[in-house]
Amino acid sequence: MTDPIADYLTRLRNAIKASHRIVEIPASNIKKELTKVLHDKGYIQNYKFEEEGPQGSIKIALKYNPATKQNAIVSLTRVSKPGLRKYVKHEDLPRVINGLGVAIMSTSKGVMTDKEARTEGIGGEVLCYVY
Repeated sequence: MTDPIADYLTRLRNAIKASHRIVEIPASNIKKELTKVLHDKGYIQNYKFEEEGPQGSIKIALKYNPATKQNAIVSLTRVSKPGLRKYVKHEDLPRVINGLGVAIMSTSKGVMTDKEARTEGIGGEVLCYVY
């Protein structure tokens, strides 16, 4: 697999389209950090890290609106790809849907959202857009 983050996002997208409640994804440190950010921002309901086998896995409980049955995540878009990395300075941090969505970034201080990076005053690699 050449791009594990794209695989992570695709598994989430597929589970949302199939209206699954829980999705299981092979674990890595960056995927764990992405999951924590998605949970903190309210895009997923809950998560659990399982350390079975050599790699382990992440179980993610997706969040749905009880009345409309619509998922909290409308779109997941991969920005920086292995063939073309996208790095930004702290002055040029992206705004997703005029601040309604989040851009998840990998910075020197860890994985965080664009708003947190703006307050810290640091740039980094833009991993994906979520709204």
